[in-house]
Amino acid sequence: MLKVINLKRGLDIRLKVDAEKVLAASVEAEKVALKPTDFPGLVPKILVKAGQEVKAGDPIFFDKYNPEILLTAPASGEVLAVNRGERRKVLEIVIKADGKNNSAEFVKADPNKLSREEIKEVLKKSGLWAFLKQRPYGTVAKPESAPLHIFISGFDSAPLAPDYEFILKDQSSAFQTGINALAKLTDGKIHVGIRPDQANGFFSGIKNIETTQFSGPHPAGNVGVQIHHVSPISKGDLIWTINPQEVIYMGRLFESGKIDFSKIIALTGSEVVSPKYFKVIHGACLSNLLKKATRQEGKERIISGNVLTGTQVEADDFLGFYDQQVTVIPEGDYYEFLGWAMPRLNKFSISHSYFSWLTPNKKYKADSNLNGEERALVVTGQYDKVLPMDILPVFLMKAIIAGDIDKMEQLGIYEVIEEDLALCEYVCTSKTEVQSILRQGITLMIKELGN
Repeated sequence: MLKVINLKRGLDIRLKVDAEKVLAASVEAEKVALKPTDFPGLVPKILVKAGQEVKAGDPIFFDKYNPEILLTAPASGEVLAVNRGERRKVLEIVIKADGKNNSAEFVKADPNKLSREEIKEVLKKSGLWAFLKQRPYGTVAKPESAPLHIFISGFDSAPLAPDYEFILKDQSSAFQTGINALAKLTDGKIHVGIRPDQANGFFSGIKNIETTQFSGPHPAGNVGVQIHHVSPISKGDLIWTINPQEVIYMGRLFESGKIDFSKIIALTGSEVVSPKYFKVIHGACLSNLLKKATRQEGKERIISGNVLTGTQVEADDFLGFYDQQVTVIPEGDYYEFLGWAMPRLNKFSISHSYFSWLTPNKKYKADSNLNGEERALVVTGQYDKVLPMDILPVFLMKAIIAGDIDKMEQLGIYEVIEEDLALCEYVCTSKTEVQSILRQGITLMIKELGN
C-alpha cells in the first residue's frame, strides 16, 4: 500500500498560461552553451578553446577542487567562445551546433551487469554525473561518496510547471535503465514522490523504486520537502537527488553507448502566444524558441525556469542546466500611484487585503513588479504558512545574516536549498531576498565545515 503524506501548508500561485499538452515540432538550436554559474561552488577549469571541434559528450571543463566532476558538450559542433565576466570569471562556453549530433563513444551495457565503480566511471566520463545533486547544500554530488537514499520528485508543483506524466510517457525503457544504474549507486532506496492522481500513471510500471504520494499545495513537488517527510537529513547524512528527465539521459547512455541530450521543456506564461511543449537540446539558445512564440507587445521578463526560482535571461541566452521550463511574463517596470489603496481586482495576494481570496480558482497575469521596497525583517508568521517543514525560516535567516554556524545547524540549514524557501520570499512583506541569503549561508557552511 502506498504511503500518503498530506501537506497543509504551502501556496499554489495560479498564473496564466499553462503549456497545452501538445508536443510542438522540435526546435533546432544554432548554439548551445554550458554555464559554470549553474553549479554553486564549482570552480571551472576549461579544457577547450575557440575554434575547436567537439562531439556531444566531449569534455568541456572540470571542477578545480573535484577533478572527477566533468562537464561535457551537449551537442557536436565548433566552440565559438569562452565568455568571461569580471575578474575573468567564466560565464559560459558557447558551441555552434552543426545539427549532426555526433556523439563520443561510451560503454553500452546493462547496468545490472556492471559494478558500482563501473557505473560511476561511465557517468563521470560522459558528464552525466553533474546531474546528481547532493543534500545538504544542493551541490553536485561527490563521486567518492555514497548516499543513504536517492530521491526523485515525479511531479513539479511550481507555478506553470511542466507535467512529467506527459513528458515521460513514451520513455519508460530509458527511464527504467537509468533507475537500474542509480540503484547500483546506493545501498538504500530510490524514493519517488508522486501526486495521488499518478498512482496508476507512468511510475506505477517502474521497478526498483519506492513511491510515496504527496498531496497539497506547492512546494509539495519539491524534492527537499519530500526528503524532509520521508527521510529527514541530520548532520552527517547524505542524500542524492535527480530530475526524471536526467534519469532518461542516463538510460539512453547505457542503452546506446552514446550521449543524447535532447529534452522536452514547457514554454509557459501570459506573454506566450501558444504555450506548448518543445523538444530542445540541453543548454540550447532560446532565440529560435522565443522568436515566434512571444507576443512582443512590450517589455517581457524571460525566465529560464519558473517564476519563483528561475533565472532572468535575454532572448539570445541559454537554457539553464537544470531547468525544465521557460516562462515569459510582463516586465514590472512601472510605478502604480497609490497602489496599496486600490482594490486591485486582478492582483493575487496571500492576504485578504485584495479580493483574490473570493475567487480561489481564478488565474492571474502576474508581472515582475515587487510592489514595494525592502523593509526591516520582522516575525509575522507568513513564512511558516507556506513552508511544510518543521524548521523556523525567519530565525534561520537571522542566524545566516549573523554568521552563527551553530544556530544555522540547529535551525535546519542541512534540509533546505533555495527552491524550498522560494515561497517565503514571495510572500515576504519585507521584500527580503530569502533565496540569496540562504545561498550565502550554505556557502559559509561549506567554507567552514566542508562540502
